[in-house]
Amino acid sequence: MGLTIGVDIGGTKIAAGVVDEEGTILETCKVPTPPTAEGVVDAIGNAVREVSAQHPVEAVGIGAAGYVDDKRATVLFAPNIAWRHEALKDKVEQRVGLPVVVENDANAAAWGEYRFGAGQGHDDVVCITLGTGLGGGIVIGGRLHRGRFGVAAEFGHIRVVPDGLLCGCGSQGCWEQYASGRALVRYAQQRAAATPENAEVLLGLGDGTPEGVEGRHVSQAARAGDPVSVDAFRELARWAGAGLADLASLFDPSAFIVGGGVSDEGDLVLDPIRKSFKRWLVGGQWRPHAQVLAAQLGGEAGLVGAADLARQG
Repeated sequence: MGLTIGVDIGGTKIAAGVVDEEGTILETCKVPTPPTAEGVVDAIGNAVREVSAQHPVEAVGIGAAGYVDDKRATVLFAPNIAWRHEALKDKVEQRVGLPVVVENDANAAAWGEYRFGAGQGHDDVVCITLGTGLGGGIVIGGRLHRGRFGVAAEFGHIRVVPDGLLCGCGSQGCWEQYASGRALVRYAQQRAAATPENAEVLLGLGDGTPEGVEGRHVSQAARAGDPVSVDAFRELARWAGAGLADLASLFDPSAFIVGGGVSDEGDLVLDPIRKSFKRWLVGGQWRPHAQVLAAQLGGEAGLVGAADLARQG
C-alpha cells in the first residue's frame, strides 16, 4: 500500500497528514477540535478530504484518546470527547470513502516511534508518554500489543499508591498522578510554597505566587538552575523510573521510549529517570538493562503511527 493519511485528535486541534511508506509527512492540515462529538467526526472528514485532494491516498488511520475496541472500529470511551461506543470507523468511512482504522492515540504514537523513530532496531519496546497525563504503548516481537479487548497499555492508571491521590478516572493512587506534567506542576507549587527563597526564578516567571506556576514556568526555571524546579523534575523522574522498573518485570523489553511534552526537556528529565530505573530494577545487578531512550518524532508520532497502522490494515 502506498500513501495513507494519519489523523491525530487533540483536545484543541485535529491534525491530518499524508504519510509515505518511509514515515515522511508530505502534507498536513490542522483544524480546531469542535465542542461536540458529531462535530469532531465532521472535522475529521473535512481534514482528510483537504489533505487527500492532491494525493492518491489509500486508507486513513485515526489516533483517538480513549478505549478503542478489538476491531479497531469503535471508541468505547473517550475522556475528553463525549464518545461512548462511538462507531468512528463507519462514520468516517461514510464521509471520506476510504478504509479507516481507529487506534488509541498512545498506541499509534508507540507504533510510530517503533517503526520510524527511537525504536528502530528493537523488536520489543515499551513506550510511555509523559504529557498532561501518562499514556503508553507496547510492541512485542514487532507487533503492537493491544490485549484481547483492545485496551492494553493504559499504564497511567496502574495504582502505585493504595488510597493515594484521586485520579480523574475515579480511582486513587494512579501512576499518572505521580509521573506526568500535571504532577510536575504540583511538585513545583508545593515546594515553592514551602521554600519560596529557593524558587525565586520560578516564581518570577509567573504571578509571584505558587498557585500561578505553570508547566512551562517549571521547565524554563529548571533550565536556569532554579533549585525548586530541578527538584520537581527529580521527583517526577523518581516515580517514572520506578514505574519503568515494574514494567521491565512484566515485559522485559530491550528499550523504553519516553515521549510526551515532559520529555522535551531531554537529559534534564531522562538522566534522573535512568538513575531511578536502575535503582528500582529488581535483580538489576545480575540482569541486562533495557535502554531508556528519548522519543524522536515529537508531536508527529501519533499521526505517523496512525497512518502506518492504516497501511498495515
